[in-house]
Order: sequence, then C-alpha cells, then structure tokens
Amino acid sequence: MAGQRGSGGQGRRYGGGGGRGGGGGRRPEPEPIRGKRDEAQLSEELLKMQGASYGRYKALKGDWDFGDFTLTVQRVQADPFAPPSRIRLFRPDAGIPASAYEDPVRRRATADYLGRRARRQLKGSLLKIDTGGQEVIARSSCQITEEGALDLRIGVDLPGHGRRIDGRTAERELCHTVPELADDLDWDEIDQEEARAFADSVADTVALRASLADRGLVAFVADGAILPRRSGVSDEPMAGQGVVPFASPESLRVSVELPHRGTVTGMGVPEGITLIVGGGFHGKSTLLHALERGVYDHVPGDGRELVVTTADAVKIRAEEGRRVERVDVSPFVRNLPTGADTSDFRTENASGSTSQAANICEAVEAGSRTLLVDEDSTATNLMIRDERMQALVHGDREPLVPFVDLVRPLHREHRVSTVLVMGGSGDYFDVADQVVMLDAYHPHDVTERARSLAHEREDAEFTLPRARVVDPGSVDDNTAKGRSKLKRRDMDVLVFGESDIDVRSVEQFVDPGQITGAGLALRALVRGRHLDGARTLAEALDSLEEALAEEGVTLLGGDFGGDYALPRRHEVAAALNRLRTLRVTGQR
Repeated sequence: MAGQRGSGGQGRRYGGGGGRGGGGGRRPEPEPIRGKRDEAQLSEELLKMQGASYGRYKALKGDWDFGDFTLTVQRVQADPFAPPSRIRLFRPDAGIPASAYEDPVRRRATADYLGRRARRQLKGSLLKIDTGGQEVIARSSCQITEEGALDLRIGVDLPGHGRRIDGRTAERELCHTVPELADDLDWDEIDQEEARAFADSVADTVALRASLADRGLVAFVADGAILPRRSGVSDEPMAGQGVVPFASPESLRVSVELPHRGTVTGMGVPEGITLIVGGGFHGKSTLLHALERGVYDHVPGDGRELVVTTADAVKIRAEEGRRVERVDVSPFVRNLPTGADTSDFRTENASGSTSQAANICEAVEAGSRTLLVDEDSTATNLMIRDERMQALVHGDREPLVPFVDLVRPLHREHRVSTVLVMGGSGDYFDVADQVVMLDAYHPHDVTERARSLAHEREDAEFTLPRARVVDPGSVDDNTAKGRSKLKRRDMDVLVFGESDIDVRSVEQFVDPGQITGAGLALRALVRGRHLDGARTLAEALDSLEEALAEEGVTLLGGDFGGDYALPRRHEVAAALNRLRTLRVTGQR
C-alpha cells in the first residue's frame, strides 16, 4: 500500500550509496547471486556492479522479493545497444476491488487503465511499458488475473558507460522507480472514479456492439461522435472550431439503452448494402475509417467510443503483388483463356483484381459477415463494368465478374453485408439498400433520390468459396531447429522464421503489438495443434479463439520475451494467407 514503505533499511529508503568504482580489466562471467534475493540485496548488488563488465548484469536474472510484490528479471540484454531487457512486476494484492475485474470486459479495461497510468508514471525513466494508442486491446504488458493480482511486463534499457555497468543508475531505476510505480498503482492511490468511468465506457461499447445483430444493424455511429483525426500520423481526435460532430439523419436514427450511459442515439447502419457517397473531402472515407476501427473499443475522450461495427467486419482492398494459395475465387473469376481452374487459384504475384477477389473470399472463409470497401483502394475492373465497356467487350470474353453483380446475392443468400464508399460511379445505386451522402461531414439519407436514378440490373450467382485445409508444416518459425525468429518491422512486415510477411495492406492492424501477436498466433496455431492438417482454416481459428477465451492473451506469449497485443482472428488469417511458404493440402 502507498505510504507503507519506511525511510530506514526497508521499503522506500534507498539513499545515494556511492558504490564501487569500475575496474579496468576484463571480468569473468558473473557467478549467480546467492542468498536472500530481496530488494536490499538487489540494491547492494547493483551498486557493487558499478563499472563492471556489462555482461555481469546477467547475474540479476530471476526473482527478487520486494515484500508486497515480486520483481522478476526475465531477460538481460547483451550490451547497451541491444533490445531492452525485460522485467516483470507481479503484485498479488494491489487493492483492486472485485467489481473492477469480475468479468473479462472490465478486467481488460481496468488493466488498460492501469497500464496507461504506469506509462505516465514512468515518463522520463529508463523503464517503458507498452500501452498502445486509442484502442483498448488485451495486451501482454498489463494484466489483471482472475484473482485480482496485477501483472506488469516492462522493458528497461539497463544503463552502461560503453560496455561498463552504470550500477548507480540501474539501482535508482530498479530499486526506486519500480517500487514507486508499484505504490502509484495501488488502488488507494489512483483516481478510482476515473478508473470506474474508463471501465464503464468500455463496457458500454461492448454492450452496444453486442446489440447490433438483434437490431438488424452492422454498425452504429453515435450522435456527437468526433470522427476526424488530428493528422495523418496521429489517431487522436481533431480539435478546434472546424470539427463537425456527427449527427444522424432522422430516417436512420436509432436509440439504444446502455448499461452506464443510459439512452444514446445515433445512425444505425442496417444489414444489406449501404452506399456512402459525396464529393471529395466531404468525409466519406473518414466515416468508413471510423467503421473500420469500430471493431475495437476506444479510450474515453477518443470521440469514437460509441462508433461500433460488428466484430467480424473486414476492410477489403486490392493488393497487387501478393501471393494467393489455392483460394476459390470462382465467384469473381471465370472462364480464364488459359482454362485454369479458378476454384483452386494460386499465384505468386496477383493482379489488383485477383488480389481483391482473393481478399473477399478469404475474409468470408474466415467468418466475416460484414465487408468494408473504399473505391479509392480497389481494382476498378473488379468493382464495375459499365454498359459501353460491356458492349465493346462481350461477357464471354471477360473472365471477371464485377462486385456490383455479386454484392446482392452475397447478402441475400449468405447474409454478408457490405458498406461501400463510392464517389465516381453510380452503378451501385442499382443494388444499394440505403445511400448516405456526406456533405461537409453532415450525413444525409438520399436513398429515395438514388433509387430514382437506378437501373435494373441482373445479379450473378455467388457460391461460397470452398474451405481450405492448411499443411501445418508450412507454417514454420524454425522453432524445431532451435532458432525461432519472430519480430515486426514497423507496421509493414512480420518476420516469421525465414519469411517476411507483408502486412502493409491489412488495414485493421491498428497497433504494432497486434502484428507481433499475429505472429505468435500463427505459432500457437501449430504448437497447439489447432492447425492439424485435418481442420479447415476456419475451424482452426475457432479452436484457437476458444483457447484464448479460456486462457487469455498470455496464451500466445509462452517463452516470448517482448510485448504483444491480441489480434482478431481476421488479421491472423490475413497474416497466414500472406505467408509465402503457406501450403494448402485440400479444399472442402
């Protein structure tokens, strides 16, 4: 508890302490530290290490008893320039009331709140904790157990002068800053009302998303929501007089009763085909971007707390150059001049149209029932074929079936809804169930007007793509060879074993930790025998989700020594589908 640490020989009492000067010669490998491994001993050892060879830090590995918490040095970096060392702070009793962690939603929200508080408290120190951005996602760095224990995973750049230990600074960080952090996260020391409000906000978002299906909706955008972001490199809400709060068209306004906020109103996006239209720079893509992110919960004050989309919504785009492995794209690609079987389509270098077709089929295969599409990032020849082009190039000479001819049967026969942003073609007026026009960020329901401009259109047939069975041996991070490699490069590449998986076009990766988490999920699919050579890909994802629901995000971590966040099944599937070693052994 805060204030219980004394100023004498125990608790928060670590004085300056001169430490011993560093020697000049090479020192032998460190002997393990024996005896009582408590905070006083850790302080003494660090001060004695002043000036020693950097490798001596390795002697710190293991548990250190700080009384009300345990500090575990999990991994020690090889030198001052290597990736940070990793420590764990485990506090069995931080005074967190049961009401703050009694269900998985509040447990995740409270952990996220405490993690963000920890980040503020550690500002300016050598200790760093991963807390992500505007989304509230389960992550390895801050967990609350089902018993209410607080579990933090922290990175620390162990200090050195060249390749010599800076023991005094290390002692300050581990023996002062860490205990101070533990005390600052005591429930009696935090703003309890703010913590409750944070968890209430997340609980309301989850409840709102869960209510969509019963209302026949795929999304909801609350009145008063702030959709524009501060800049292209900042996901924080735009502020200032020019910001237009969202206001629903009256014809689409619905009311929802939430557990904590009470009644909220906003625009309900019905199941079916919804078209978002308007001039350039009037907010079409901003609205769709908010719906993309609506599969996640957001921190209070983000402006999108009550902008929600069904949890299975997937953003679709063209992705020229990607590999496609035995995907049934026959709904979109038929009668190739080469005679190739498009129900079992494979290529190392997909075109824009075939990549988009594969992305749609893979999303449906993985369980998505809501597709989000922005014409700016699509292949035009897969989206539309106007009358003049059809007159010039007869249908039997064109192997591509445009999405506009498939979007209605996709919903009518398979309950897959689509939300499309269109600014350059009116062809989708023919198939839209509702049309929303953005005018200077103000939405208007123009469905009736759009229908007056529509033409009769004959639909094509959409048969669900055949499910695939993956060879687990093709999903290899080299663990069996003793050199597992898993890391990310920014938001672009997941390094998985010997493969670089290009995830730049997977737009619903919103947190760097999710990319690492997707790599860990690929590893877990194989290690946990969810991918067993018999299950389909969707069945394997179901199995992994069940295990995660039971054991939590740390199921993915195992022996991994870094930060990660929980990805959705759809981003795991996207990473798997972009793995160039992937082999599919069969289809059903």
